[in-house]
Amino acid sequence: MSDLLLRTLLGAWTTLCAMAPYLLAGFLAAGVLSLFIRPEWVERHLGGRGFKPIVKASLFGVPLPLCSCGVIPVAAGLRRHGASRGATVAFLLSTPQTGADNILVVLSLLGPVFALFSPVAAFATGLLGGAVVTLAERADPASAAPAPACADDCCASSGARRSFAAALHYGFVTLARDVAAPLAVGLLIAGLLTTLVPPDFFTGALGTGLTGILVMILLGIPVYVCSAGSIPIAAALMLKGVSPGAALAFLITGPVTNAATIATVWKLLGRRTAFLYLATVFAAAIGLGLLLNAVFTLTGISPAPPLADTHVHCKSPGLFSVLSAVVLLGVLAASFFGRRSPHEDKLAGQTETTPAVRLTISGMTCDHCAQSVRNALLKLPGVREVRVDLSAGQAAVTGEGLDTESLCRAVRSAGYDAAVLDS
Repeated sequence: MSDLLLRTLLGAWTTLCAMAPYLLAGFLAAGVLSLFIRPEWVERHLGGRGFKPIVKASLFGVPLPLCSCGVIPVAAGLRRHGASRGATVAFLLSTPQTGADNILVVLSLLGPVFALFSPVAAFATGLLGGAVVTLAERADPASAAPAPACADDCCASSGARRSFAAALHYGFVTLARDVAAPLAVGLLIAGLLTTLVPPDFFTGALGTGLTGILVMILLGIPVYVCSAGSIPIAAALMLKGVSPGAALAFLITGPVTNAATIATVWKLLGRRTAFLYLATVFAAAIGLGLLLNAVFTLTGISPAPPLADTHVHCKSPGLFSVLSAVVLLGVLAASFFGRRSPHEDKLAGQTETTPAVRLTISGMTCDHCAQSVRNALLKLPGVREVRVDLSAGQAAVTGEGLDTESLCRAVRSAGYDAAVLDS
């Protein structure tokens, strides 16, 4: 048992060293990107009908550094601010698959062809899903209920430009805290696969062709992993004989088919749209997986991921990779103890001069979720301050003339469940 644990940790450490320099660069890129592309901006500019909003929603979703749960409230905001069903679905499909922080990680673990193909796959998946939903609405106009009108000031106002320090905090604290847990799980699973699964285990029909893609789809749909956690798993699977197309199918299905996303699609857009959403994921994973396999075959490029050299030849990671891994571990650890933003306030033991309405909120899993809840509540008339305790799943709202039903409705409109907390 101790030998198995040691080999698993060694495999996880080797993978971490390979991806650390790129993930650190990705955190920096995501922070800088947040200076220019904000979720609130996306909500304001992707409304309307037709196919143009679908293209824009798919395109803007690709670089946004939003995790699979963080995209849910933003998509709910898109719908609430007038986005069509097609544009909302396109955004939900393209965003979780990749991002500015993940593209470099894909390059480090899966190679340049994968790094170029994965954002294209995310864009194509969003485009396909949005188009399918829009065409279904056109075939049945009675089902195309308009989105609820937005009467919030946020649609007309513009927020202050963030400072570079705030961008660094977002990239190396907020985003790092969000990906730390799924990244650790993904690395451990990659270490286990590297240790337990014999080399070339998936070689043959099980790992290649249509059968291999179907196997990875069936694995990816029920086993939810965010994009950051799925990349090392995909690399480990390729080391065991899984084809690039099958690994891509896992990267597509894993981040976009979690229960929270499906429930949100069902609730916001209806049952038929939820079924079309799942059908799109299934079809895109098959089609794009076969296409990626064809790309490697036609170009003659070796599908072996860069990580193969380290594992197969038992090379030790270089000094720069080791130092980067140490720095990354320090960043991930420090993110849990860094300066906390307003939506991370702890409510226990605090007293207010003005009585606060306390809400219990379910469905929040990361800082993006907490910030979305806070923003939704701050838009209501009379609300002066909102403090959200992510770990406790609660919020305290202070102000004048607060209506508890309106507070709960605002939280639900952001994609979460809320109820007044009995004192």
